[in-house]
Amino acid sequence: MKQYLLPAIVLIVMGCGTSAQSTKKQKGFVKLFDGKTTTGWHTYNKTTVGSAWDIEDGAIHMSPTKKGKTGGGDLVTDKEYGDFHLKLEWKVAPKANSGIIFYVHEDPKYGQTYLTGPEMQVIDNDGHPDGKITKHRAGDLYDMVKSTTEPVRAVGEWNKAEIISDNGNLTLILNGIKVVQTTVWDDNWKTLIAGSKFAKWQGFGTYKTGKIALQDHGDEVWYKNITIKEL
Repeated sequence: MKQYLLPAIVLIVMGCGTSAQSTKKQKGFVKLFDGKTTTGWHTYNKTTVGSAWDIEDGAIHMSPTKKGKTGGGDLVTDKEYGDFHLKLEWKVAPKANSGIIFYVHEDPKYGQTYLTGPEMQVIDNDGHPDGKITKHRAGDLYDMVKSTTEPVRAVGEWNKAEIISDNGNLTLILNGIKVVQTTVWDDNWKTLIAGSKFAKWQGFGTYKTGKIALQDHGDEVWYKNITIKEL
């Protein structure tokens, strides 16, 4: 009887591991924004939320006129994420620019979120000068991968965006259409970085866990229905 004991234990342990992984995969989406407050968020490298970020009609709203001297800065989640599926909606004012930045490493030695985190571009393609630059348009993996198509809606209308990072596979979805598909942290990723404006930015795109950020680019933008699923 004893000769069967060890294999049985191994099978039980393996089964428990598989079960745990399965449970993690099946975990549902949770809200990152409750629609009423900025609970769960703070300004990058600070402990509070800048005055330029307010709540308007159930959305997080960047209002540049409320900045003052210290009211701006990118919003970041309190929590870090590894593999994840992020969903949210965004809209911009005319001529506005912003972005959804991920795998952000929060550290005083980095002055901005974009020094470490890749970005899904949020922008008025036709109204903002950056929209004239390849790989800088709505839905692009900013300055790294151009969208395969541009399903972005008119300025002032809500867009649905998704970012999925799962076991090194990165997918960006805009309004239900897959617009970017690439891999991260491999030789392909290093090549993409080398061919971008981030080539000499030490730390950029290297962190495998990090915070989600909503960018303050100095323009008016709204975000709502922000949810995430850890994979």
